[in-house]
Amino acid sequence: MNDTAARPLSILTEEESAFREAVAAFAEGEVRPRVAAMEAAAKLDPDLIPKYFEMGLMGIQVPEEFGGAGGSLMMTTIAVEEISKVDAAAAIMVDVQNTLVLYPMLRYANAAQKARFLPRLCTDTVGAYALSEAGSGSDAFGLATRAEKVEGGWSLTGRKLWITNGAEADLFVVFANADPSKGYKGITAFIVERSMPGFAVGKKEDKLGIRASSTCELILDGVCVPDENVLGSVGSGYKIAIETLNEGRIGIGAQMIGNAQGALTAAVGYVKERRQFGKALAEFQGIQFQMAQVATELEAARLMVYNATRLKDAGYDIAREGAMAKLYASQVCERVTSLAVELFGGAGYTKDYPVEKFYRDAKIGAIYEGTSNMQLHTIAKALLK
Repeated sequence: MNDTAARPLSILTEEESAFREAVAAFAEGEVRPRVAAMEAAAKLDPDLIPKYFEMGLMGIQVPEEFGGAGGSLMMTTIAVEEISKVDAAAAIMVDVQNTLVLYPMLRYANAAQKARFLPRLCTDTVGAYALSEAGSGSDAFGLATRAEKVEGGWSLTGRKLWITNGAEADLFVVFANADPSKGYKGITAFIVERSMPGFAVGKKEDKLGIRASSTCELILDGVCVPDENVLGSVGSGYKIAIETLNEGRIGIGAQMIGNAQGALTAAVGYVKERRQFGKALAEFQGIQFQMAQVATELEAARLMVYNATRLKDAGYDIAREGAMAKLYASQVCERVTSLAVELFGGAGYTKDYPVEKFYRDAKIGAIYEGTSNMQLHTIAKALLK
């Protein structure tokens, strides 16, 4: 086949290709018209969230018996990538719901918990994942939040920081240490609902990028959580958190390749139209070579994200591949979006064009769900094992 315009970005199944087209149409029709207003307000349009549920994007991998789409992680990756081409802030809600909330629920919730919580998460309830604290970022397991055993349940006390979806969520997967004497082996996961007494959402962060996505502090002041809301077994929180973050890093990789593609697409359109010295910028070899280089790197990043996704769907441990995909995708995203701003020239530095937002939204990829240095640590550890 010589017609490169007719080629897919990567080989997908017929079902996956149809899903990509549906999500792309959704992103263009429902997300793009809202981007500017959401960015200015630093808040997701509340009317957009029910549309996510209607599209089945908030329960992609959940079995149909619980109201989900019965899909795969590959479909989650595709959804996050496609929405990120338009707005990474809008995509991260879908990402967190599927990879950080539903994954541990599907993997570790008991039958009663699945019956109780999964239908809600698939139809109208936004979830969030609460691990980080002010004093435990990369050292996520130095957390200070405590779970004290009380009659019939647990009393949770502490503060969580940098919690994505914090403003919109009604259900939280919260990690607390039930036995500090055991170190990380005392960490336990709890299903906490916003309505529980003692629970409050605190400060919402004013961020550089992904501004429409809420990032909040959570305050737990003796929150009473019943025994039936312990996720997994007491003391298994470390394992749950690690496994969940491994899958979550694929979602961040998907966000980064989508964000980079959105910036590159905008730049390609601009250099074809913008004229200098009597011809379009796209006719200058120096411009062509720069764009060819980042396009190649972006395709490599996409294949790494897809490979990690396929491996995970096949049941493999993807700690190394997930770390590699997130690390490289975030690096490439910064390079692509930076070049896009430069190709737009002075116009690219203004909010009149989309590339400055793509550039700001890129930076978070090297930070959340494990900094780049932590990904390098994971990769090196696997390499030298």
